[in-house]
Amino acid sequence: MPKAATISLLLAAQLRSLSLPSSSADNFRSAPASSCQSVSFRSNLSLKNPNFRVSAFSMSIGPSEKMSPTSFLYRRETGILYFVKYQGLGNDFILVDNRDSTEPRITPEQAVKLCDRNFGIGADGVIFAMPGVNGTDYTMRIFNSDGSEPEMCGNGVRCFARFIAELESLQGRQSFTIHTGAGLIVPEIQDDGKVRVDMGEPILKASDVPTKLPPNKDQSVVKSELNVDGLTWNVTCVSMGNPHCIAFSTKGGQNLQVDELNLAEIGPKFEHHDMFPARTNTEFVEVFSPSHLKMRVWERGAGATLACGTGACAVVVAAVLEGRAGRKCTVDLPGGPLEIEWREADNHVYMTGPAEVVFYGSAPL
Repeated sequence: MPKAATISLLLAAQLRSLSLPSSSADNFRSAPASSCQSVSFRSNLSLKNPNFRVSAFSMSIGPSEKMSPTSFLYRRETGILYFVKYQGLGNDFILVDNRDSTEPRITPEQAVKLCDRNFGIGADGVIFAMPGVNGTDYTMRIFNSDGSEPEMCGNGVRCFARFIAELESLQGRQSFTIHTGAGLIVPEIQDDGKVRVDMGEPILKASDVPTKLPPNKDQSVVKSELNVDGLTWNVTCVSMGNPHCIAFSTKGGQNLQVDELNLAEIGPKFEHHDMFPARTNTEFVEVFSPSHLKMRVWERGAGATLACGTGACAVVVAAVLEGRAGRKCTVDLPGGPLEIEWREADNHVYMTGPAEVVFYGSAPL
């Protein structure tokens, strides 16, 4: 059964358990994907955290006749967090309207609880839409699911762009400037709803990535040897405002078959390796052709995820540096493909991919 249908049926059952009119539950269950139900309930999510409750939300995208998504998000109530959950190729985030303050509405500890997939909402991170600084339109900050704060997130910035368009009731092709921990990012919403993001120039200088691996190509680390738990990997290090270690092969071994990797075992060993003083995101890559790559990612602070936008950008840069691919590639991630271009004319990396609403909700803090 499709996930959306399963959730709708569960919500309908919950409505019936609250002795609401049967028509309310049936209408929720049979609502078309283009509607957004305003019916809600509260229920304890777990015995582990019995005080944590989340309002019911639909898996749909469009507004209801009684309450638009925008009006829902403008609601303000002490002790209640109103949010929208978005996903970009399965990399999912809780988006919070924080435009009235330069301080995040919740703490890193609260973000950890909200991101918990068993006892909370479930997400790879919480993203805050905040006032712009230094002449930018907006500021984006992120708390990972472990409470750490990364400099940037490629899939997250696409979700951020769609969130801003919804908050501002923007239609059609739109572009704006975003201040992030990785510097200026410029996303553009396309006519087809996908988001194209100018991710800026890749950072290749080893000390700026940062990595303690000695440079072996100018000031960069390209196809360098890294010993991880007794196995030597060939790695290239790239920063897209956040650090990435990219591996296409092991020393003396064949090129990777990424589906065969035990990511949960090897990912943390890369992330916490002594050669990466700020920890690192790690991408394992399989080359199908000079324009078609496949990757799996272990994200710093989030673990194995279905997609990583900055990782896909770093992978194409690394593939070009190692002579494995051209500057324009389709990168397959577990959650779907991204189109990446490292443009020679301006040295900027451009990422294009989807970002979609999952549901609207509220949670007591």
